[in-house]
Amino acid sequence: MTKPDSTGDDEFLRLADPFRRELLAHCYRMLGSVHDAEDLVQETYLRAWRAYDRFEGRSSLRTWLHSIATRACLTALESRARRPLPTGLGGPSSDPMDAPIERTEVSWLEPIPDTMIGGDASDPATIVAQRQSIRLAAVAAMQYLPPRQRAVLILRDVLAWRAAEVAELLDTTAVAVNSTLQRARAQLDQAAPDMDQITEPSDVEHRALLDQFVAAFEAKDIGAIVELFSKDAVWEMPPFSSWYRGAEDIGALIDRQCPARGPGDMRLLPTRANGQPAFGLYMLGEDGVHRPFNLPVLEIEDGRRALSGPDRGHHGRVSHVTSFFDVSLFPYFGLPDSLPARP
Repeated sequence: MTKPDSTGDDEFLRLADPFRRELLAHCYRMLGSVHDAEDLVQETYLRAWRAYDRFEGRSSLRTWLHSIATRACLTALESRARRPLPTGLGGPSSDPMDAPIERTEVSWLEPIPDTMIGGDASDPATIVAQRQSIRLAAVAAMQYLPPRQRAVLILRDVLAWRAAEVAELLDTTAVAVNSTLQRARAQLDQAAPDMDQITEPSDVEHRALLDQFVAAFEAKDIGAIVELFSKDAVWEMPPFSSWYRGAEDIGALIDRQCPARGPGDMRLLPTRANGQPAFGLYMLGEDGVHRPFNLPVLEIEDGRRALSGPDRGHHGRVSHVTSFFDVSLFPYFGLPDSLPARP
């Protein structure tokens, strides 16, 4: 093992550490798991630290680190299946009167906190691509691509690498890279939502709607909950493979299946995941303590697009909720392991 001297150690840490957040975002796009992405970033830094004395500077340090991270992700993906969401399994929407079906054997897609990711891209087009590509629906769609296609798509369309750079990394030709990119884009168009339909409203723009979301759920007011959602809204909740379409079915699901007995049993703390509004949802236990229950991530439609039908004229409603029941995610979001009793 080749190891830099202490001077090299200090220099490596000083120069490489600013790229940690964007490397985490890169590994997350590849793997669909915040847990796995953290492990691969650690592996990337270890590999880079060991090889830093042989870094010749033919590319930027940022490009070199992304190259190492991409190779590490491709190796990891050789032994891992894609991470889906329930809507990606191909089955029809479920009956809210039936008990949800839990599938713990599936490695599900995970959300990632906004606070953990980011980069220093200066090109506005690159910034937009990076933001869109971290949305939950976009990451879920990328999971349909074979690993090398996924890598090519991310490197070319998100990180704006030249075809020749990707070809050198993957030991192929620029022509082959462009062909792979075309296939990846075509397959993504079939699996992904129209990216033009994905808006990025701030929490401030939709503060009233988010406040209504909190109030309706904390009161377990089914009528108010139904009013929050667009007509064709979708609700899914890994590790349960069941998913539900339509505001009325979502309301019926929460009415029949949610263990909250009434007002005060649920409490919600705001956070953000994948560039989207999210909440840590806590459920009251028999001991009177609210503990982590699930983590809903919201997609809010642009109200300006609701030009007809029952949604016409509103200023945006919730169009999709992915509610993650993996409470091990709460610490990543800085969410507490319990909430004190309200006065």
